[in-house]
Amino acid sequence: MTREPVPWDTPGPLSGPIGVPLVDLLDRVLATGVVVSGDLVIAIADVPLVRVSLHALLSSVSERVPAPWPDGGPL
Repeated sequence: MTREPVPWDTPGPLSGPIGVPLVDLLDRVLATGVVVSGDLVIAIADVPLVRVSLHALLSSVSERVPAPWPDGGPL
């Protein structure tokens, strides 16, 4: 089975801009979910002073899928 060539796999320069419309990107992200994770360390002279960690889950909510907790949740 052969796959279709994609623009970034071609050896030559690209003929035009490639990209995904923002609406399609948001639709895919909310349909499947995405995890964002990162760390930020502020240091002076190689001495870490402040560390900030970010862990976020972005996903959509569906009324057809029941909540995993029996009382409706923390809110």
